[in-house]
Amino acid sequence: MDDAYSTQLTAGESVEASGLEQLMALKAGDAFLVADGWGDMKGGADGLFAGDTRVLSRWTMTVGLLKPSRLSSGVSQDNVFFSCHTTNRPLPPMGGRSAPAGVMHIERRRFLWDRRMFERIQMVNHGVEDILLPLAFDFGADFADIFQVRGTPRARRGTIHAPTSDGRRVTFRYTGLDGVDRGSCLAFSEPPARLTPNRAEFMFSLPKGRSMELFIECGVDSCEAPDARRWRLNAIQARLAMRAKRRRGASVRGPRSPRFNDWLDQSRADMALLTTDLPTGPYPYAGTPWFSTPFGRDGIIAAWQMLWLDPSLAKGVLTYLASRQATETSLFQDSQPGKILHETRGGEMSALGEVPFGLYYGGVDTTCLFIALAGAYAGRTGDLELIRKLWPNLIAAADWMRDYGDSNGDGLIDYQRGADTGLSNQGWKDSEDSIFHADGRFPKGPIALLEVQGYAFAAWRALADLGERLHDDRSVEWRIRAEQVRALVEDKYWMEDEGFYAVALDGDGEPCRAIASNAGHLLFTGLPSPERARRVTRRLLSSRFRTGWGVRTLELGQARFNPMSYHNGSVWPHDTAMAAAGMAAYGERQAVAEILAEIYAAAAHFHLRLPELFCGFPRAPGEPPIAYPVACLPQAWAAGSVFLMLQASLGLSIDAWTGTVDLIDPVLPAGLQTLKIQGLQVGDASVDLDIQHVDGRAVVVPRRKQGGIAIRTLR
Repeated sequence: MDDAYSTQLTAGESVEASGLEQLMALKAGDAFLVADGWGDMKGGADGLFAGDTRVLSRWTMTVGLLKPSRLSSGVSQDNVFFSCHTTNRPLPPMGGRSAPAGVMHIERRRFLWDRRMFERIQMVNHGVEDILLPLAFDFGADFADIFQVRGTPRARRGTIHAPTSDGRRVTFRYTGLDGVDRGSCLAFSEPPARLTPNRAEFMFSLPKGRSMELFIECGVDSCEAPDARRWRLNAIQARLAMRAKRRRGASVRGPRSPRFNDWLDQSRADMALLTTDLPTGPYPYAGTPWFSTPFGRDGIIAAWQMLWLDPSLAKGVLTYLASRQATETSLFQDSQPGKILHETRGGEMSALGEVPFGLYYGGVDTTCLFIALAGAYAGRTGDLELIRKLWPNLIAAADWMRDYGDSNGDGLIDYQRGADTGLSNQGWKDSEDSIFHADGRFPKGPIALLEVQGYAFAAWRALADLGERLHDDRSVEWRIRAEQVRALVEDKYWMEDEGFYAVALDGDGEPCRAIASNAGHLLFTGLPSPERARRVTRRLLSSRFRTGWGVRTLELGQARFNPMSYHNGSVWPHDTAMAAAGMAAYGERQAVAEILAEIYAAAAHFHLRLPELFCGFPRAPGEPPIAYPVACLPQAWAAGSVFLMLQASLGLSIDAWTGTVDLIDPVLPAGLQTLKIQGLQVGDASVDLDIQHVDGRAVVVPRRKQGGIAIRTLR
């Protein structure tokens, strides 16, 4: 994440004032919306966004000049609809009589589709008399760039033109400093009794026992007159599109206890919500509200988490990132030829170069992960056709690792930002204070992160394997490079006195001896020797790392440890999942199942939707995990964590080259007696797997096997 901005709000605004911890998000394509529990947007950290521009910044509803009393609100489990149920406070006297509180049921229901918000206000009179209901909406469009919303100051802006209206429609327009005209339109199904450039007032007459509806639309450019038919047809399209995304790939179901299945369903729905179908294929955007855009690292890891169930995500991620591969050197963009994208943005500030994130390449690990994911995808699917298509991109990425990634020629991938506008730290822990020496000193650059060397090791091995299948003579050289990286890491990063790896090497080659979760990612790549992997695993499983809700990013007692920080002691579900998968790769299965149960317990306290991160305080009996107030929710690699941990717990691997599914010493988490995997596809073959806990062991029973596929349970 581009953490230079991740915890900032609008200038001068506190977290409590913004209500960011209560925002509810919808997303469809490149548009997303965040609002409070009433469905209101107030111009803080909320709004309707399209193309990284806020096209509706204010949208609030009042009933009789007052905010209605909220009964309940939330987002549907499939993430398509937001609804808020309210009732009226005492209404002002109309014709000498005043309606009491609680006689009107007002449901506010909305969804996004085709870069447009569709909203329906449904009003029902449950009183004993007829009611005159005054309803009003305040609105506005500031066309703020998303970075401006997040707190980045601007010296000047373009021109906001005066809104125009035609009785039931208001049109907003902004001409940016980039010369681009941006517009949005707000329309009502009924003409308001009074309509101004920023307020619509209605007076509805509702006989007792009767109901009525008001339809509203807001989207980019012009808009048609809303009505019930448009609402219904677009809602059907939105729901069908989401259903199709949720049904891609195999499915996983737990026992009949609905709670665990609800977690699986919510995680799958969140991944579907964040996945945008681009021309290059499906791509999981990183998260809302701040990261609803393609990120290289996040997309790769989310696709890897889902790879065993749904390889289409990996194919879409690889294809998109290949299309955005850098071809030139830019200090401002932190790019060199062959480097893979870190982040892309479409707003005015990016277009003008006020921020470097239009096409930004300041992720040191993404290029290595791109090659490694290509290898994992090929092994999972046997899709050499895609690999041949991507081969020039993979070679260019390897050339970047060799020619640019290793800036000082020591054989290790390192980073140092090219301009002050870029990210100072360029691994997944990219906040300014996340990499340091044991005494808390910040290292001089260039910095060579531990886990990045693991990704490079995995990349060289993947390239060698793929090269052999494509009869590329350079495969021997690439395999040698992988082993050279392994030797360098074991020699330069290992701290025998700690039984652990240093988090990084600084520009002088001095180890940064901080004890951090990055070593779990190294396990994930398979680089460490078995003996050292066991020692790292023991420490990661100790109470100094393990909170009872997952694994901390930094060990308790380290310099700069803070359980409330972004990267220095918090718990990130994806980080925990990668560490768990790494431990499992070295044979640790029972503890992985226990960690999965811990993360499940945390999810239960977050309404079964894991946030980007939460605080790293130890678990206390009867107490919930402590939320990080401005965490993205939902977040793709947080949603995908459960599926990677399930795969790790089961010891499940798929080899499409041989048509084999292996389950090595599978373990089910405590309390989970059965697990069903349905529609697992390997090439043209498919199988369902029933996994049951019998006499302390997990027993795998294949069902509905079609085609040439072998299922092996190994102990």
